[in-house]
Amino acid sequence: QVQLVESGGGLVQAGGSLRLSCAASGRDLSRYAMGWFRQAPGKEREFVAAISWSGANTYYADSVKGRFTISRDSAKNTEYLQMDSLKPEDTAVYYCAADPTYGRFIHSDWAYLEIWGQGALVTVSS
Repeated sequence: QVQLVESGGGLVQAGGSLRLSCAASGRDLSRYAMGWFRQAPGKEREFVAAISWSGANTYYADSVKGRFTISRDSAKNTEYLQMDSLKPEDTAVYYCAADPTYGRFIHSDWAYLEIWGQGALVTVSS
């Protein structure tokens, strides 16, 4: 059974950095697009970033562009989200996701994404 497990969340002060990891097990996801989403308390889940299976294409929400960087290491079946210049409004549970179709991430077909992780809490204090 395929599983995505996020790690690296925690508490950080505003302006600080964190790196989230999402490790896949049970299936080789090297040909899957992968992405990150987040859900703040009382709000809907929102898209953060996505990366194509080759790593050649990336896509970011405007709210994180220039501050967050998505990457992947297919040999380790893992994707990453480097978060810099964090703001209190970045506080949320962060989820990773994977799907064979990159277009589902960038065309907002998120309900059809095949695999989701359990989430990792990121708290940014002011």
